[in-house]
Amino acid sequence: MLAATFICGITLVSCFKASVKVHTEAETDASQFVTLTDAVPDAILEIRYFGTYNFVGTRIDGYDEPTALLTRVAADSLRAVSDDVKALGYRLKIYDAYRPQKGVDHFVRWAANIPDTLMKQYFYPDLDKSVLFEQEYIYEKSGHTRGSTVDLTLFSMATEKELDMGGTFDWFGPESHPDFCGNPETGEYTGDNSKSPTGRTITPEQFANRMILRQAMLRHGFKPLDSEWWHFTLRNEPFPGTYFTFSVKQLK
Repeated sequence: MLAATFICGITLVSCFKASVKVHTEAETDASQFVTLTDAVPDAILEIRYFGTYNFVGTRIDGYDEPTALLTRVAADSLRAVSDDVKALGYRLKIYDAYRPQKGVDHFVRWAANIPDTLMKQYFYPDLDKSVLFEQEYIYEKSGHTRGSTVDLTLFSMATEKELDMGGTFDWFGPESHPDFCGNPETGEYTGDNSKSPTGRTITPEQFANRMILRQAMLRHGFKPLDSEWWHFTLRNEPFPGTYFTFSVKQLK
């Protein structure tokens, strides 16, 4: 069983795979961005790339402060999601939002350094690091650099813990896919874990918890990714052809 208390990672498979075809122009102007917690004051932040508990094992370039930034329009939509889930007894917990290009470049350098497997046991124990580019876990561009993508989960106010999603953020593997053990279009749990290379699985409750997050995000204009249950991009994002380069820090 892939319990939430089992620190076995679950992420990257899509944060770098997402919508990279339209990146055409670099931009340094942060004027259309906001600090996420200014727009969504109920959000809880755990910015993984500011710390060392991430698949690289070090702070990532461009994360100067433990904060999260989003475009204004994406933040407004996320506020609506927050109000929605708060009424159900949850809060949003944010792992990552806007990611500067220098952070993506850091991931690319790390992936090319095959001997560096410091965090393998936590985030990609079922994979040889040499396949990360080939299997599209790492890309040279990321949807996060456009400023309207967010990685998040739900925090239960009743239990004062993260909602049990059957795995953690940043796990490289099919267990991260929204359709793992179920049909995300219908919300039906099937128990089909045939995609897992080692027979991992999740429970009906864990799948249902993933669907609570997914449905709330979809209701307020975000689109999901087919390889990460925690990754969502604003459907009508304002900068589909731009990638930004400024660092993550509190906006003045």
